[in-house]
Amino acid sequence: MKIVMLEGSPHKTGTTKQLAIQFRKGAEEAGHIVEELDIGNADIKPCMSCGNCSMTGNCVTEDDIIYLKDKILSCDMLVFVTPVFYYGMTAQLKTLVDRFYSFNTELVGKKLKSCLLAAAFDENPKTVEPLKAHYSSLCEYLGFKDKGSVLAYGCGTPSMMQWTDFPKKAYELGKSLRQIP
Repeated sequence: MKIVMLEGSPHKTGTTKQLAIQFRKGAEEAGHIVEELDIGNADIKPCMSCGNCSMTGNCVTEDDIIYLKDKILSCDMLVFVTPVFYYGMTAQLKTLVDRFYSFNTELVGKKLKSCLLAAAFDENPKTVEPLKAHYSSLCEYLGFKDKGSVLAYGCGTPSMMQWTDFPKKAYELGKSLRQIP
């Protein structure tokens, strides 16, 4: 299976990167091909809602979406990787999700599998609930088959993350994909 990880953090070595590394390790050990896309530092402009694409065409905005669209449409699974910013995904990742509109029909037709990896500074598990709800709604709308999530709370820094079992859970989630038909 070809897996594309959409990494929404602007920090290349933060807490979500630790989750991504472990997920990738497990998925590759299970025999999958994994590609990481640095969405947090990509050139992605917001959707202008101009309607030119009409959900089935090309977006008129020229930025990294051209490259990213091809990567996304060529995979079997998307992994959304994000720190929790104000109870949701980063603006960088949300901007990409908004731009899905320009290839919505193709994306829905793919019937992709998906996962969510997220890290929040706050120690309250409820901090990740709004993100989880958004992700679930996104999966339902796009016809994605959710294969699990690791929602790490109380992990605002890499040193905080290292004392938890969340990286191990990310590894196990990636490794468990071998059982998915």
